[in-house]
Amino acid sequence: MEQNNYLGTEKVGVLLKQFAIPCIFSLIISCLYNIVDQIFVGNGVGYLGNAATGVIFP
Repeated sequence: MEQNNYLGTEKVGVLLKQFAIPCIFSLIISCLYNIVDQIFVGNGVGYLGNAATGVIFP
């Protein structure tokens, strides 16, 4: 089996593109999930539900 040591040999710019782009997409999806969840909880439970999820999520 061939070992790949690209973290130690690859250029920083290539590694940034390779790892930062998926990270950015996952952060955007997480933020959208939290926004939509707050909307549903706010409509269903009310402001106390929004306060509770605001404390729990972080």
